[in-house]
Amino acid sequence: MNERILELLKSKNYKELRSELIELNEVNIADIIEEVDTSEAVILFRLLPKDLAVDVFAYLSNEAQKNIIDSITDKEIEHIMNEMYFDDMIDFIEEMPAHVVKKILKNTREEERALINQFLNYPENSAGSLMTIEYVDLRKDMTVGEAIKHIKETGIEKETIYTCYVIDSCRKLEGIISLRKLVICDENRKIEDIMNTDVIYVHTHDDQEVVASLFKKYDLIAIPVLDKEERLVGIITIDDIVDVIEQENTEDFQRMAGMEPSDIEYLDASVFTLAKNRIAWLLILMISATFTGRIIQRYEEVLQSVAILAAFIPMLMDTGGNAGSQSSTLVIRGLALEEIKTKDFFKVVFKELKVSFIVGVVLSLINFLRIYYIEKINFKVSLTVTITLFITIMLAKIVGGVLPIIARKLKLDPAIMASPLITTIVDAVALIVYFTCATMILGI
Repeated sequence: MNERILELLKSKNYKELRSELIELNEVNIADIIEEVDTSEAVILFRLLPKDLAVDVFAYLSNEAQKNIIDSITDKEIEHIMNEMYFDDMIDFIEEMPAHVVKKILKNTREEERALINQFLNYPENSAGSLMTIEYVDLRKDMTVGEAIKHIKETGIEKETIYTCYVIDSCRKLEGIISLRKLVICDENRKIEDIMNTDVIYVHTHDDQEVVASLFKKYDLIAIPVLDKEERLVGIITIDDIVDVIEQENTEDFQRMAGMEPSDIEYLDASVFTLAKNRIAWLLILMISATFTGRIIQRYEEVLQSVAILAAFIPMLMDTGGNAGSQSSTLVIRGLALEEIKTKDFFKVVFKELKVSFIVGVVLSLINFLRIYYIEKINFKVSLTVTITLFITIMLAKIVGGVLPIIARKLKLDPAIMASPLITTIVDAVALIVYFTCATMILGI
């Protein structure tokens, strides 16, 4: 289908091109617009019916949105801004450079400009910055029939009508009711008799991670947002929380890889930005890795006495690092999903202790058989390596399991206690254990 669209665009057969476009889903149209250059993107966008153009615009990348805003008329901008869902418009404005924002605000209504400025003042990544004002509100003295009539009259402008919010004259939230319940109830019943007063809600300054956790915990499709006076000021819908979860997961992956998190897509980021996000952690890890070098220098005499010991250092360090990374990855994910709490510290310690014992015994036994019987290494050296491997695995798994919990207790992101940092710590521990065992067993 894309080839057909591009062929019609190239041949300037705009009448047939428009007919083909309006048959497509808005997401697919957005994908096509992303593939072509700016001039062709504007042509495609202008061929769309106005309502479809607004839907397509919401699915475009920030860069494509910026290019289109720069290329279309003020009247076209005004229509897009008037028809976009409010939370989508806020997300769009937050990502745009100053000159684009100025052009947009110039073409919005005065009352809408005031709301936009209010939303932009909420802290970044807060519930207030995510919410939309497009929800259905009801009064508790309404009948079911009156409520359904109200939804029919106003619902077309709302982002969701599946959950309705019951408020008083001061806009304080009194309860919620689902559209499903309204449809199946007698139309003469009062809303106050059938609404649910046990409402899950958040406040405007709550962090987006807290909001996301509530969505996951209670399987919500929307959640009301209250201000400090407990007045209903907006709702957050599931589509925005999916974006938040994706963003938070991306940040965790970046931290676990030893990088500063960034919202910029990889291909859009400059080389300087990518380098800057990586250098800090690499520098920290490089400096911390010098401790392993000093440990080796300190035991230089041991290595000179039994040179074969040096051959097993990489294996011990790698195995220890891998063992620690396995534990830290599982615990970090458990903390993110709230399957593990900070109060579970000792449960994690005991579980990793048992796991590391089993893993340590199996790997150490196999390693001893390989070194002593296959490679024909001296018995005491084989024993030294085997004992070191067992102790290293035990310590690595416990360290990898508890450090993320300690980070969470200290109000830090557990993801920073991931593979690179765990490996650096375990490397130093493995060397100390290795040379201590060698000194004792080999009598050096």
